[in-house]
Amino acid sequence: MHKRLVNHCTINLSLIPDGPILIKSGKEGADPTKPDMEFVETYHGGSKTIYLPGSSLKGAIRAHAERIVRTVGSDRPPSNPSQLWANDPLNDKYDYLKNKSSTDIYKLSSFTDRLFGNTSLASRLRIEDAYPDPAKPVKTEERNGVAIDRVFGSVAVGPFNYQVCTAGEFQTKIHLKNFSLAQLGLIGLVLRDLNDGWFGIGFAKSRGLGTVKVKLNEAVVQYPSCELRDGKIYSFGQQAELGSPDILLGAGEFLEADNPYGFTKPDHQTTRITAIPMNLGFGVQMVWQGDDETGVPNLFQCAVRSWSEVLKVGRTAA
Repeated sequence: MHKRLVNHCTINLSLIPDGPILIKSGKEGADPTKPDMEFVETYHGGSKTIYLPGSSLKGAIRAHAERIVRTVGSDRPPSNPSQLWANDPLNDKYDYLKNKSSTDIYKLSSFTDRLFGNTSLASRLRIEDAYPDPAKPVKTEERNGVAIDRVFGSVAVGPFNYQVCTAGEFQTKIHLKNFSLAQLGLIGLVLRDLNDGWFGIGFAKSRGLGTVKVKLNEAVVQYPSCELRDGKIYSFGQQAELGSPDILLGAGEFLEADNPYGFTKPDHQTTRITAIPMNLGFGVQMVWQGDDETGVPNLFQCAVRSWSEVLKVGRTAA
């Protein structure tokens, strides 16, 4: 599955604090003038700055994606492989994947594990660290807090102070390779819920911290093994016609007659965007610009249609 690259999606987005956010540093410094809980920092663009680690963003996105799948599917392996399910990766021993072939590992893994990976399966999703936009500098402040004893109602820990970010704009990219359209649709739903404040990122989310607004800047879907010819998309390897230039293609569309991993097929949707050649004239790509209905949301709307179709198949097979 990871030996070939049939499609790739890059989503360029910005995360804007919609209140205080804090992703804590893993260590406390010896400087008494600094708060007890500091924001993670790194060097970027020649100076030191706070940032949102890609690992923290991926953890929050994965947790909510699992929540969505469990809501519409199951939290344990179903008897029918067509049904959606999401496991608990923190407690799953993955005994059912031991001594299995690569195809069986993929088929036996949950829907979310197929996307985010597990101990036997590599992830197909990567999230870059989110750095501040220089044109919109971040603002930080210190706040004070205490931990209350639930029995006596008195102060259990504290007072302590912590650093939060209240303004700015952090830019990052999500990369997804060899994806089905249903998987892309799930990512779209997660980003929608993050923008709506259904879940947050970082520290003290239950106390009002961590909410952000999501601005979708650009999305690019690429087919590196394809070409445009006579108004159609063709595969180089198989010389097979894959569809018109306004068709969004999932990984299942690039498979030969056999389908050992069980990818969804057919897996395509019509979009408002027309494909163009990639840089250097090799490969095909589709580009969505902006956060309006004809921009990146149009890509997610198409992908969510495929997500809905997967749900219908699962219910029919149940």
